[in-house]
Amino acid sequence: MTALGERLGRACSGGAIIYLTGDLGTGKTTLVRGVLRGLGHRGPVRSPTFTLVEPYAVGPVPVYHLDLYRLGDPEELEYLGLRDYLEPGVVWLVEWPERGVGHLPRPDLRVTIEYRGTGRRLELTAETATGRRLLDQISMQA
Repeated sequence: MTALGERLGRACSGGAIIYLTGDLGTGKTTLVRGVLRGLGHRGPVRSPTFTLVEPYAVGPVPVYHLDLYRLGDPEELEYLGLRDYLEPGVVWLVEWPERGVGHLPRPDLRVTIEYRGTGRRLELTAETATGRRLLDQISMQA
């Protein structure tokens, strides 16, 4: 998860909105740690389970890690001022995006993680031209 996240992070330098879906414990936050490392972050990575948003300043790239697991109502997102975070070049990493339906921007890339035996199965789906660029760049790094 970390290695894939690092490749994805290196590809995100121009900004992206990435949705991460999967059951508890499938590795969403571990993937986020990798993305942040790939972007150059060397400090700790906290899961924003209770704060909902954890911002990171990684060079010129602002990164927002959202964990919506404990979100009671999608309308609560309006109070966080998320629209202020939508600027060119920003990276959004959104765990549990299904809990914010109707109040989140469209993703560029959707990463679905499932348990498969003792491992994991990942499905990466591009939903925009930016998402297709991300997939092309991480496949070239492999």
